[in-house]
Amino acid sequence: MGDMTNSDFYSKNQRNESSHGGEFGCTMEELRSLMELRGTEAVVKIKETYGDTEAICRRLKTSPVEGLPGTAPDLEKRKQIFGQNFIPPKKPKTFLQLVWEALQDVTLIILEIAAIISLGLSFYHPPGESNEGCATAQGGAEDEGEAEAGWIEGAAILLSVICVVLVTAFNDWSKEKQFRGLQSRIEQEQKFTVVRAGQVVQIPVAEIVVGDIAQVKYGDLLPADGLFIQGNDLKIDESSLTGESDQVRKSVDKDPMLLSGTHVMEGSGRMVVTAVGVNSQTGIIFTLLGAGGEEEEKKDKKAADGAAGSNAADSANASLVNGKMQDGNVDASQSKAKQQDGAAAMEMQPLKSAEGGDADDKKKANMHKKEKSVLQGKLTKLAVQIGKAGLVMSAITVIILVLYFTVDTFVVNKKPWLPECTPVYVQYFVKFFIIGVTVLVVAVPEGLPLAVTISLAYSVKKMMKDNNLVRHLDACETMGNATAICSDKTGTLTTNRMTVVQAYVGDVHYKEIPDPSSINAKTMELLVSAIAINSAYTTKILPPEKEGALPRQVGNKTECGLLGFVLDLKQDYEPVRSQMPEEKLYKVYTFNSVRKSMSTVIKLPDESFRMYSKGASEIVLKKCCKILNGAGEPRVFRPRDRDEMVKKVIEPMACDGLRTICVAYRDFPSSPEPDWDNENDILNDLTCICVVGIEDPVRPEVPEAIRKCQRAGITVRMVTGDNINTARAIAIKCGIIHPGEDFLCLEGKEFNRRIRNEKGEIEQERIDKIWPKLRVLARSSPTDKHTLVKGIIDSTHTEQRQVVAVTGDGTNDGPALKKADVGFAMGIAGTDVAKEASDIILTDDNFSSIVKAVMWGRNVYDSISKFLQFQLTVNVVAVIVAFTGACITQDSPLKAVQMLWVNLIMDTFASLALATEPPTETLLLRKPYGRNKPLISRTMMKNILGHAVYQLTLIFTLLFVGEKMFQIDSGRNAPLHSPPSEHYTIIFNTFVMMQLFNEINARKIHGERNVFDGIFRNPIFCTIVLGTFAIQIVIVQFGGKPFSCSPLQLDQWMWCIFIGLGELVWGQVIATIPTSRLKFLKEAGRLTQKEEIPEEELNEDVEEIDHAERELRRGQILWFRGLNRIQTQIEVVNTFKSGASFQGALRRQSSVTSQSQDVANLSSPSRVSLSNALSSPTSLPPAAAGQG
Repeated sequence: MGDMTNSDFYSKNQRNESSHGGEFGCTMEELRSLMELRGTEAVVKIKETYGDTEAICRRLKTSPVEGLPGTAPDLEKRKQIFGQNFIPPKKPKTFLQLVWEALQDVTLIILEIAAIISLGLSFYHPPGESNEGCATAQGGAEDEGEAEAGWIEGAAILLSVICVVLVTAFNDWSKEKQFRGLQSRIEQEQKFTVVRAGQVVQIPVAEIVVGDIAQVKYGDLLPADGLFIQGNDLKIDESSLTGESDQVRKSVDKDPMLLSGTHVMEGSGRMVVTAVGVNSQTGIIFTLLGAGGEEEEKKDKKAADGAAGSNAADSANASLVNGKMQDGNVDASQSKAKQQDGAAAMEMQPLKSAEGGDADDKKKANMHKKEKSVLQGKLTKLAVQIGKAGLVMSAITVIILVLYFTVDTFVVNKKPWLPECTPVYVQYFVKFFIIGVTVLVVAVPEGLPLAVTISLAYSVKKMMKDNNLVRHLDACETMGNATAICSDKTGTLTTNRMTVVQAYVGDVHYKEIPDPSSINAKTMELLVSAIAINSAYTTKILPPEKEGALPRQVGNKTECGLLGFVLDLKQDYEPVRSQMPEEKLYKVYTFNSVRKSMSTVIKLPDESFRMYSKGASEIVLKKCCKILNGAGEPRVFRPRDRDEMVKKVIEPMACDGLRTICVAYRDFPSSPEPDWDNENDILNDLTCICVVGIEDPVRPEVPEAIRKCQRAGITVRMVTGDNINTARAIAIKCGIIHPGEDFLCLEGKEFNRRIRNEKGEIEQERIDKIWPKLRVLARSSPTDKHTLVKGIIDSTHTEQRQVVAVTGDGTNDGPALKKADVGFAMGIAGTDVAKEASDIILTDDNFSSIVKAVMWGRNVYDSISKFLQFQLTVNVVAVIVAFTGACITQDSPLKAVQMLWVNLIMDTFASLALATEPPTETLLLRKPYGRNKPLISRTMMKNILGHAVYQLTLIFTLLFVGEKMFQIDSGRNAPLHSPPSEHYTIIFNTFVMMQLFNEINARKIHGERNVFDGIFRNPIFCTIVLGTFAIQIVIVQFGGKPFSCSPLQLDQWMWCIFIGLGELVWGQVIATIPTSRLKFLKEAGRLTQKEEIPEEELNEDVEEIDHAERELRRGQILWFRGLNRIQTQIEVVNTFKSGASFQGALRRQSSVTSQSQDVANLSSPSRVSLSNALSSPTSLPPAAAGQG
């Protein structure tokens, strides 16, 4: 836990506090226990112990109005006594732990065991060694020195295993480090508004101390616990702590408790901070978790089943600053936010340890809320298929080798089995087993999860530069498949700098800002007061930072526009505000998405009341029954006049793309005092002062960005709360709709009417009729936005399921952001709630950054396809060569160590080289792939098979007639410890050269001709190719016995490189064959529709492979899956045993099973899952059970 565990953290604080307790009127303990009370209990306790909140402020030496003095010594002292607002994060995994985890890989374990056995046998010289009669192949070719070198192969295998492990661990470690960097960046960016020395300042959340006066407003995520001092209509969503979704209304006399990690849903106010960091409510829960994590860890150590803990979520057991758990599996019901304040999540899911530890029991608890990302789904499926094939191939290889050897030695040559020869035979069997395992190692593409991780991590890092802060890795790749974007208007498509450009005052429609002298003085006074008082006092217009720049707008942008209008009329709003400070406001009806207006009531000097209102013009005008005329006198305003005004004033303004806001007021008598809670009566009979048209100009780069989206096959829809005419005008300016096209622009009400049946229920088929043509949804409520997003996602109307991205900034956008496949939140204008619910934060609030995200997302997808195309070619070739070589010549032409080297270059290095290709604009010229597009397209399949044919032809030619071509000794049928032959070295070298040149071919997957295009823009690629080449030279020339290589002459090298270069030429030949002709080619790695997957299989998939993020547990899972499947098949076979046709299958099964039994016995006892998978002999066919 940081540098100290939480318990130390506590005791340290406790000690501090007992010594300093006297300096402030209350100790940390008292405040902490106070914050644990709720509602009325708390009110009573405050009254009894302190008197009132004012008294608490005095004891904490702070002023409710001025705040803390903000001097450094004072803040320091507070931090010492009451703690800092920061939760010490969990220790990251050390490099050694990661190494240990990488070692848990099943294939590697088997290799290690085989290598150790081989080592042991090479040191064991039985007396019968010299016995000529032991084995035929033991020719005289072996001299003493060679026999001594028998240990080298075992040692070399161990060495290469160590290499693979270190590389894997290093990758995990750097990923973890990056993640922490990202986390801390998100945290540093979160600021909060406090009052210090009478000034309103924004400070990083970690700087908040006890006694600070914090200003809370709509959309905030509270960073610390506090007591409510004063405010209007403050409603809080406490579901993250209590699990109850109702909003809680806060007031000084009923419920003043504001808790960290909860969301402000409405209103505004001030609180005095009473508990921070580990002492706040969220902090306490985190601490409990932290302690829990340690216990878990001890248990896990015993189980030693190091599940893939590197899950970044655990690492980022986030500092409270964000109260975030970066781990989308928190149950949806839980909370507003995707990884809600980890606190609640944890409280309600005791099963989910803070430690990614024993993932197996917990898998069930964290069924992923969002579906597995498309790509991970496809990859997992593909990896499992390949793994199964590899398992079968390696089993068959070993069986053939063993059978051939025994038949040849004991049957054909009729050798007796002599006891003194046993070690020699065992050594042969171990050699065969090692060959089998190497085939498997090469077949299992453990580079896949690595490629995904590298590609995503690289993209995320680069996307930061493009103003995309990615909070969930898979969002990056999902974005590449996006087919629809539902965007907000304000702030995303427009600049969010509001200015009033037209006004209707005193019966005159001014097309630009009117001259102040032309407006009646009474009207002017009312107008200024209505705007100054009836807006959040946190909204201000400040002088520009630089000479000649525009004045800075702080706070709500619409209100800034209105205040700017006051300044443009040569008036000032500050004096009005200082005369009527916030504390004196009598009642405030804050703005929310239902009211669509805001009203403030003040008490006039003569004890009567006046209410100012402002809001969307069509809504406020409906409530007006009078309007001020040119002389500043109210005149009657009838529905008929209103309709005329809508036609003559509001619609023309809206058609210019302006937002229309109506400002009005109403006077009430002092007695009887109106019933303020009866909103309908209060917000009525208003007198309209003026209607203004506010312009929010379209961002200059948006039309171009939207054109790119449309060209890339992505539909952009605008969802806004604005009037339909304004929305349509802006949509045309942005290019979302083009005049003369067939599209729909609907208002929220009309949309709801069309999608609901008579009973008022939403019907999917009704939505399906609307959404394909819908481009603008105006006057929409947050629920409408959510309904639309959900409707598009659930639609089966098109053959591809739609992948929807949504942008949002307000608290009310939370549900839609969570429902969407990718949620974008605005970094500048966005509220904390929206950021919590999002997957990507746009740090510059700009729509064109979304286009960049699409580009990166598509690039990730393509990078992985490139890697697959390369990897599978190598896999196919290596497996076939090893297999046929073993069957025909009793020895794999590619030795175990060579295979491991090939595996290392093709998995680790190639995934680095191909996964870091930078994206190009051309990615935006194609349609999105969608969910059902297979990972390996026909073109790629053509390339894979085409290159495999070339490579196999050449390798087999070299294998069988190579010695004649180069006039060298044949390497076939060499005895057990014979020296490495030039013949086999040439084969190995040629194989690697072909892979190197094919890596260049793999850079293009859509059948492009120029494979060198942009190759120098990717320095990593060039470095890796050249580096691999250099190492290969060293291995061949100086590798000697460990690598089974003998040095080659220059001309032989030239031939190897020449054959490798042939790959590039052959690539051009393949590109000439039209894919359309090759109908027989299958595509692979397709994600089937939900319905097609039988239920059991689905569950199994979810349990066994949940998170590609959890590193897919690399080979392990493939083994378990492969073995499990075999098990199931055996059971099936058992059932059908009676049918004769199944006898053959049965025999085949049994041989495979016996193979897997060996594997199970070899694997270490702690791998319970593996042994269990095969431990029930009852279900095995008798033959297999016997052999096992």
